[in-house]
Amino acid sequence: MKSIFGVLLVTLLVFSFYIENKSDPSSISESVFQQAEAYDQLIDIEEGEVSETTPVENYPGPNVGDKAIDFKLDTLNGKPITLSELKGKKVIVNFWATWCPPCKEEMPVMQEFYTKYGKDVELLAINIDPQYNVKEYQKAMGLTFPILLDTNDKINNAYDILTVPTTFIINEKGIITHKQIGAITNIDSLTSLLK
Repeated sequence: MKSIFGVLLVTLLVFSFYIENKSDPSSISESVFQQAEAYDQLIDIEEGEVSETTPVENYPGPNVGDKAIDFKLDTLNGKPITLSELKGKKVIVNFWATWCPPCKEEMPVMQEFYTKYGKDVELLAINIDPQYNVKEYQKAMGLTFPILLDTNDKINNAYDILTVPTTFIINEKGIITHKQIGAITNIDSLTSLLK
């Protein structure tokens, strides 16, 4: 369907240009074709997807350079954790869901990082679908880092999370230094974000 639409669009652009100029086809400039190609690339993006060229800073919610929005959430064990109480330490805040395949792919990386660097960097995984059996998920995946439950979507909405996983790196002063949309697939990528 997209390719048919693209061909029709190119045909329409060429035809309208030809009618406007009423000249021979050799006068059709390459810019008409370049415009059509650019448009065709735009329609290749599925609804709800964001173009690869969209800088993260243009996404809704807090971005790099912003102060992290404070929150207080309970862990799976019922222990409350407040972000602002961790000031003075680097913090990774990861939004995820049990139904999300990229989140599942990312979890072993988060666990490996936590095992190696958990004393120096806080890792907080905020689950956005606590109606499912998050405890069972944690057990099956062998996760030992704190998993926080956003039971009323308040923090998810405050951070304007459009897709999971989304990860924020927050420095010792509470400022966001990196925002990652999508899975972090290896520990080296994660450690490089903290530098």
